[in-house]
Amino acid sequence: MPNLTLAISEEIKQKMAMFPEINWSEVARQAIIEKTKLMGHAQTLLSGSKLTERDTVRLGEQAKLRVSKRHAKH
Repeated sequence: MPNLTLAISEEIKQKMAMFPEINWSEVARQAIIEKTKLMGHAQTLLSGSKLTERDTVRLGEQAKLRVSKRHAKH
């Protein structure tokens, strides 16, 4: 099995040290597995999409504008 080396901050290292019973390699492995599953599902969903990257950027900008207007009212 290949190895992966991660860089973490000293703060995270100290927090992890508070829980020595946790197998942090397994935690990272499971997080990677879940993320790759999620990305695979997203890729499958998007594979049939006719939207272009330009369309998605435009839609994202429109959504941000609507959200900012809604929060400005409060």
